[in-house]
Amino acid sequence: MTDVSPLQSAQQAFAEAIPFRALKGEDCPLQQALGHTLSEDIIAPEDAPPYHRAIVEGFLVRAEDTRAASDDKPVAFNIVGSILPGDDKCPEIAAFEALRIVTGSIVGDGELTAVRQWEAEEKDDTFTIKRPFPPRFFIEDQGCDHRHGSIVIAAGSLLGALDINTIASLGISSVKVSRHPRVTIFSSGDEVIPYTAAVAPGQIRDSNSLMLAAAVTQAGGSSDFGGIMNDDFDAFISAAKKALEQSDMLLISGGTAVGGRDFIADLVKSIGELIIDGVPMRSGRPLIMGKAGDKPIICVAGHPPEALRGFRLFAVPAMQRLLGQSAELPDDE
Repeated sequence: MTDVSPLQSAQQAFAEAIPFRALKGEDCPLQQALGHTLSEDIIAPEDAPPYHRAIVEGFLVRAEDTRAASDDKPVAFNIVGSILPGDDKCPEIAAFEALRIVTGSIVGDGELTAVRQWEAEEKDDTFTIKRPFPPRFFIEDQGCDHRHGSIVIAAGSLLGALDINTIASLGISSVKVSRHPRVTIFSSGDEVIPYTAAVAPGQIRDSNSLMLAAAVTQAGGSSDFGGIMNDDFDAFISAAKKALEQSDMLLISGGTAVGGRDFIADLVKSIGELIIDGVPMRSGRPLIMGKAGDKPIICVAGHPPEALRGFRLFAVPAMQRLLGQSAELPDDE
């Protein structure tokens, strides 16, 4: 049995406390859907491809007419026509007859096969081949990609460029996606000042709020800055409660312990439920997690590298659950 580290145990406990797919879906034009997470399955409204089609340039022949072809005994075919893109039917082919095809040409049923252009020795209106070709060679049959009514892309999928292509190929112009999680970021500590301010001894510029806002964007969310909160417990509670009214998640950096008091842990208890009270990390125990209703509260260290590490290990999985994304918990690299 694999041993579970304290960090992995904390990750699992916090993940289980966050509801999966908590954010409501909203309609999104396909042109704007890149980078969004599907909240509903994409169901194929038709077969894809919608008809049998060739996927090479060359000739369409009957497979049985190629069976005796060899280097010693080439088999000849007469070119009797062509199937161009946009043609809506495939003509019948008699024995040792061929139709010129291109990629996308419609193809009929039965044991037809495609002879690639470079494998045919063409002269005037005939060509010869020197090997047999199996039935349906380089032919995509109707519905081979997706059958009508099947799930094409599952809910929880993060839409990429190829997904957009797939959805567009089915004639779908709008999809249901999870709203981007809205995260309010607080920086905490009497020593923290705006990052544009002049620094006096004992002070530190607030670079974490910008770094974490960027991380939220990278993880598929949007962020608001709640401000730099001094070590005023009641004022912090008031600000946090107000932020929760318009946010899906709170993210707090710094201020884990003040004057021997578990400041942030007490804050989380006052506005919601404390789930994880400290995790053994390289920087100590400053990771604290909770929730208010179904909204995660994540508190990371004030030291920037550890703040970003805590974000990756806990905030990203929480956002993924809010979005309905199925993903494994990240390893501690």
